[in-house]
Amino acid sequence: MRDSLARVCPLCKGVNTENYFRDKFRDYFVCQDCSLVYVPEQFHLSEEEEKARYDLHENDPDDLRYRDFLGRVFHPLRASVPSGSYGLDFGCGPGPTLSIMLQEAGYVVDTYDKFFAPDSGVFGKPYDFITATEVVEHLRDPRFELERLYGLIKYNGLLGIMTKLVTNRSAFETWHYIRDATHICFFSRATFEWLGDLWKARVEFIGNDVIFIHKNS
Repeated sequence: MRDSLARVCPLCKGVNTENYFRDKFRDYFVCQDCSLVYVPEQFHLSEEEEKARYDLHENDPDDLRYRDFLGRVFHPLRASVPSGSYGLDFGCGPGPTLSIMLQEAGYVVDTYDKFFAPDSGVFGKPYDFITATEVVEHLRDPRFELERLYGLIKYNGLLGIMTKLVTNRSAFETWHYIRDATHICFFSRATFEWLGDLWKARVEFIGNDVIFIHKNS
């Protein structure tokens, strides 16, 4: 039973999956339909262990290097979404910073994080944009979470995601990104293109790790 559950892709829910890689800590599967690489549930940390890892993060809104890092989403979003628009920073973590940067630029921004800002009221509101920076790689049920977010976005709004992308198997095997035990979903350009086709949305790749999904229907 456990092996059969491991074969179910957490994004497209299909079973056209195969082993992708195995290290000394866990297994990785790849979906042949949506191209997601994922870690089966039996290798996931408990929520208590997961939160303990996040408690160690030192994200400081006054840290200029951290602001510069988030600028990879912040600057293209400002070019795409007019000031004054209403947004949600999903997965803001223990030290919300992107939301502060956006508020300073004239946006109205709510925050949500299942551990640090668990206000479920945000899921009853419409938004002009939603950001998820370094979040999607942590999602236990990416299909549910991403569709819930996309459903909150107004027509002509966007979902802005920042995550490192899978490029090929040989690079994956030595990739620092898989060393983080809280990282359990690994997206590629093909995965986001699959989502774009599913939602009939326009997908825009910005640099190496920023993806804007524009809601056009």
